[in-house]
Amino acid sequence: MADASADGPDEKRSASGTIRILLAEDVALLRGALAGLLDLEPDLEVVAELGSGDAIVRAALRLQPDVAVLDVDLPGMDGVTAAAELHQRLPECRVLILTGLGRPGDLRRALDAHAHGFVLKDVPPAELAAAIRRVAAGEQVVDPQLALVALRQPESPLTPREAQVLRLAAEGADVDDIALVLGLTVGTVRNYLASCITKLNARNRIDAVRIAGDFGWV
Repeated sequence: MADASADGPDEKRSASGTIRILLAEDVALLRGALAGLLDLEPDLEVVAELGSGDAIVRAALRLQPDVAVLDVDLPGMDGVTAAAELHQRLPECRVLILTGLGRPGDLRRALDAHAHGFVLKDVPPAELAAAIRRVAAGEQVVDPQLALVALRQPESPLTPREAQVLRLAAEGADVDDIALVLGLTVGTVRNYLASCITKLNARNRIDAVRIAGDFGWV
């Protein structure tokens, strides 16, 4: 398994038909277990194991994986945001999102970000391997139970920018930090947060984060 942090010449895709996988999961024990199980498959090769979302695009551009298997919740850049950026910068790399919570809002965000698959982390290893093969072959793979629940959930009332601001607030960033990260004024950030609270019928910012999180909107 290649180390994405190592310097060196760009890796090339395997000519043998092996599916090259970039794996991003912040829990080290789970990441190692997944990588080990996938590497047991004769046609799958994990070429990068990452614990942070910020390293995904850089590693993918260098290693040129066929499939990026990304945890939906990652420190730094989350898996859905990384999927959207990969679609823009490396569209030939297909994305399979892993989730532990199965929130329907996450599924909608993943599909909007052009992810090609969305499955639960607790699927049997054989099913995960099969999902990776199907995604690599150009299919769309979505857990059917999650898809059914998502169809029954209301659409998010938040604009993309409001969701982004509230997501940063959910991660513990204060107003000044959010303004700095997004290049906005403090007053604009406060207005976005106030709009989120109003649209979600929340009591305050913390309640807005809770409500949006329950629906998977952030």
